[in-house]
Amino acid sequence: MATTFKTLVLDKDVANTRTMLHEAIPLTGTIVSGTYGDENIKNYAHGMFQSVYDYPYLSSSANHIFDLTVGYSSTSALSGTTSIQNAKKINIYNQMAQVLVGYNETGEIREFDRDGNFAGGGDKLQECLFINFSRLLTKDEIKKGSFIFTALTGGTPVAPTDALTISDYGATSTYLTNSPAGEYAVLYTSSAAVAGTGVGLLYYQAGIAVLTASVFDGTFGAPAATYDTSSIEAVLTGSEISSSCDGIRNRWQDCDYNNTTELNSTIYFCRAGSNEFNYSSNPTYLSGSKIRVKNESTDSPSSFVTTIGLYSEDNELLAVAKVSEPLKKDPSNELTLRVRLDY
Repeated sequence: MATTFKTLVLDKDVANTRTMLHEAIPLTGTIVSGTYGDENIKNYAHGMFQSVYDYPYLSSSANHIFDLTVGYSSTSALSGTTSIQNAKKINIYNQMAQVLVGYNETGEIREFDRDGNFAGGGDKLQECLFINFSRLLTKDEIKKGSFIFTALTGGTPVAPTDALTISDYGATSTYLTNSPAGEYAVLYTSSAAVAGTGVGLLYYQAGIAVLTASVFDGTFGAPAATYDTSSIEAVLTGSEISSSCDGIRNRWQDCDYNNTTELNSTIYFCRAGSNEFNYSSNPTYLSGSKIRVKNESTDSPSSFVTTIGLYSEDNELLAVAKVSEPLKKDPSNELTLRVRLDY
């Protein structure tokens, strides 16, 4: 137990730092719709979304990587009593919108806006695909400017040019903050993005990508003659949510982004002056009232530092740090030990 305490001065002996750690996350089409057939795809009795795993989901090694679902606004032209699972698709849209977009001044749920200008009368995204990435992959947030999603548009693509690439181009300096879910950016199909051409929204802290369903129409890919006659509108109204998700997964070519782990640290500089901590409170330090580490009575006292304790104002031990090997301390030297607490 410590018998001598030294007060740490806040501005002199304590420093705070923040470090951003990033991992590259690749989600290829082979994982999403190829390698395991449907064994890594889990559908639920409620039929409101579909979960995708990196292995067959019954395996103990399986990791949940994202959820996939679709929905449309009650004011969308697709909304109607003849649409399959009409109420559920509207509920999905409203649930995602109220979390990611919020409410207007009259208490109504705002719709997703193509350019994020929710207060204005801009073009709305009323028919959407929602990709909710697992927290296991996104960690604290998706790194701004790192998101790239490549999809095959239309029904039966026949050439590599049919692939459509979507990214948060320029998001490191143009991201938006007017969402209750945190920071987000507009997704574009080209780095030469202009207002009104956004095809989706990416919410960094929430780890959710919102894409307009129209990106899967042939208008964004090769000539219409290379696609079948079924449109995404027909799929959204004539199929269940799980079937719509199946069709989207089959057009999934690649998705890459970097996640972010925010590591906050407090660094304590524990200083031992020349005349400090040269003795030990360990009972074995003395033998017959004599200091064991002294050969002659005229030798300077010395000790070996092995442990650093951080205490509260009430002298309660809060944290302990160990050095890799004992450090000799005597009046002829001074020590500054750097202790870092991560959280």
